Amino acid sequence: MALRTPAKAMLLGALLSCGTITFAQYTAPTTPAPYNPIALAGVTGTARTAVQAAQSGYRNLAQNPYAGGVPSGQISATPLALSLEDAVNRGLKQNLGGVLATDAVGDAQGQRWQALSELLPNIVTDSGFGVHQLALKAQIGLSIHGVPPVVGPFGYIDSRAYAQQSIFDWESIERVRSSNAELKSAELGSNDARELVVLVIASNYLLTIADESEVESALSQRDTAKALFQQASDQKTAGLASAVDVLRSQVQLESREQKLISARNELAKQKLVLARAIGLPLDQQFEITTRVPYQELALSSLDDALQNAYKNRPDFQSQANRVRSAELERKAASAERYPSIGAEADYGLSGVNPGTSHGTVDAAATLRIPIFQGGRVHGDVLRADASLNEEKQKLEDLRARIDQEVRDAYLDLEANAEQVSVESSAVKLATQTLEQSRDRFRSGVTDNIEVVQAQDALAIANDAYIASLYSYNLSKISLARATGVAESRYAEYVKGN
Repeated sequence: MALRTPAKAMLLGALLSCGTITFAQYTAPTTPAPYNPIALAGVTGTARTAVQAAQSGYRNLAQNPYAGGVPSGQISATPLALSLEDAVNRGLKQNLGGVLATDAVGDAQGQRWQALSELLPNIVTDSGFGVHQLALKAQIGLSIHGVPPVVGPFGYIDSRAYAQQSIFDWESIERVRSSNAELKSAELGSNDARELVVLVIASNYLLTIADESEVESALSQRDTAKALFQQASDQKTAGLASAVDVLRSQVQLESREQKLISARNELAKQKLVLARAIGLPLDQQFEITTRVPYQELALSSLDDALQNAYKNRPDFQSQANRVRSAELERKAASAERYPSIGAEADYGLSGVNPGTSHGTVDAAATLRIPIFQGGRVHGDVLRADASLNEEKQKLEDLRARIDQEVRDAYLDLEANAEQVSVESSAVKLATQTLEQSRDRFRSGVTDNIEVVQAQDALAIANDAYIASLYSYNLSKISLARATGVAESRYAEYVKGN
């Protein structure tokens, strides 16, 4: 089958770059990097030329969160009718990559509250009851006439509330501002995860369509081979063909049967991949209902596309907020040298029992002035500088990656559109060639070698056309992703103009 290998290599490239690069920005287990290049393998000429490349990515693909989903819902006995819109909507809810990115936003919110707690009031209560016995001479070094040398035992109760409030702490203020920028980055990262989910789901859906087309093509080729076998048998009976012609057509029929079996197997496995990515219940059968024929997409200028990409792509905005967060962390590290002002107070009841207790209160303002902290502040500043430089470099790298992705998408669209046109013409020519070869064989002008060769040429042309159409439609989705509008405009891009 000429489609499966380059198509799977293309989809694997997109998935692996999603998991190893983009997803890393959301959670602690991986290194933050809020960009996500779409590593698309080119599909040109005859399909299925990258078997080893596709197989080498299976292990990494199995660990990619965007290839997985959280199954939900009840299994239905009847197959579901699954449109592209249904698949994308379900993937946005159940795809594992999107779910984990949403959880990362909650983690960033928790970090923000932790930073904010340094500026908010801190109030606690403490109550205690004890029994005391005092030796006066041991306590004060004197013996008092008329007072027993040992007092007690007696009970003592104390219940009070303690309050602390930061009045001025520039370090904590800067860290709160930094955590706000980090939270914004995580929210944009979650939006970027949704863009990637749309890319993955739409790509898998398009590949399922292509596999169905492969099955239809293989079925048609099998039926044609069966008709040719019958024709050769009839010709032999009439004395117009030799036994080797019959054997040759029978071998061709068996070959087409084998291809049909393989095509059906690939389709079944691809449907499992799609079902897992969108979180369908286990063993839920479905039928795809959206068909995506060739429709040309009108493009804006490349400069406009690049400007829209920098404006719309959430991963770029997320990384810009990470730079802002690192800048504020740098300021917070420097602010560790600044004085801070706080207030402390407590109020409570003290006495030997609740009935004879009295209210007591303490209040104070504190001024903390760092003088020497053993080089800790200098170390914090150095680390903050390194982190800031790293985030700035990542932002510039992402800027260059976006430029490359948009340009790649434009090149792919142009090349794949031309390829669809060429392959469509090749299918028509191969069909005419097969018809003429069958007529020549029927007339006894030639043996069926020419017919078998024509049938093989038509099979190759059909496979190449299916591959080119899949590549063109995937290029449109990739352009939507590259310009940051995959979630909002994927249907428009797939439909074309």
